[in-house]
Amino acid sequence: MTISNDVYKKPIDYEPSSSEVIYFGMGCFWGAEKLFWNRNGIHVTAVGYSAGNTKDPTYKDICYGETYHAEVVKLVYDPYKIDTFQLLKIFWEGHNPTQGMRQGNDIGTQYRSIIITTNEKQFELAKSTKNKYEELLKKNGFAKITTEIQNFKNFYYAEEYHQQYLLKNPNGYCGIGGCNVTYNN
Repeated sequence: MTISNDVYKKPIDYEPSSSEVIYFGMGCFWGAEKLFWNRNGIHVTAVGYSAGNTKDPTYKDICYGETYHAEVVKLVYDPYKIDTFQLLKIFWEGHNPTQGMRQGNDIGTQYRSIIITTNEKQFELAKSTKNKYEELLKKNGFAKITTEIQNFKNFYYAEEYHQQYLLKNPNGYCGIGGCNVTYNN
């Protein structure tokens, strides 16, 4: 059975051949996914688990913290309409990347800040934007960025009820929030 994305009206595993994919962990994946809805150039979003040590984890598995998976949003995008830099800017400004294994009231390894790249260009851009944003945060009194940057290892779609959760539950909890520091070029 194919799960449909209720925002984009496409299957959550939709990946046109000209698209690129990147994964962002920014705390609870419900709010992270919502940050990227209705952005020109994004084909589809989906939430799931990545960068962990076990195959096919469930939400219950990752909540115990033993699988080391992060809650992430998968972004499938057209790099000619929205480039990786624009997505990274949204990522950095959209959460607090200095909090370690948490985001707001959500605490645990699954809520860590992480960027998972699928090509070398994304990886290098993630590193350079991290360094730049860390300088900006430091000037504004924030601690060092704890965001992990990794090459793609694995991704498992989260259960259907997690997909576009805040669309289906508009009053649902979302602990994600930025540092109010704008990323300037």
